[in-house]
Amino acid sequence: MKLQILIPMLFFVLSINSELNAQTTMITKEGKTHFYSYAPLEDIEAVNSTVTAALDLSTNEVVVKMLIKDFVFDNSLMQEHFNENYMESDQYPNAIFIGKLISENKIDPKKDGTYAVELEGEIDIHGVKKPLKTNATISISNGKLSADTKFSVMTADHKIKIPKIVIKNIAEKIDVTINLGFDTRNL
Repeated sequence: MKLQILIPMLFFVLSINSELNAQTTMITKEGKTHFYSYAPLEDIEAVNSTVTAALDLSTNEVVVKMLIKDFVFDNSLMQEHFNENYMESDQYPNAIFIGKLISENKIDPKKDGTYAVELEGEIDIHGVKKPLKTNATISISNGKLSADTKFSVMTADHKIKIPKIVIKNIAEKIDVTINLGFDTRNL
């Protein structure tokens, strides 16, 4: 319940902070997350194209939130099992990352360029929070900022149970790719 209150408040604070800091907060509701799991018997992948994110370039704070049920699979039965048996998405409806971009150079949203950054914070999946540190790329071109990252998640780290009977069908390591796009023209 605290998380349901925290996230809207964080977006609110970021939006107020952006007005005080020359409109440096950007929000998107059309980010994309892709995950891929290689297993001996069956590869599993899904895409969520309704990822919400906020990025404040004055503080380098970033928040990414996605509904678990918004992941779409090619196989509808696989999608049902994912939500009901593994992710328990009625009980744990969201995955959330709260953290910061760490960059040697100041990211200028008005100047085209590419920045290699580190992303450091906390990811909450299946009700379990874990630290996350990974590399990301920020690219700015023609008034658009894209943020891309790739990392792996271990199912056991987030208490996602895989029954032994299907252990060869589901990998314990999931590769996650996130692509976010923001409009910088109004900053």
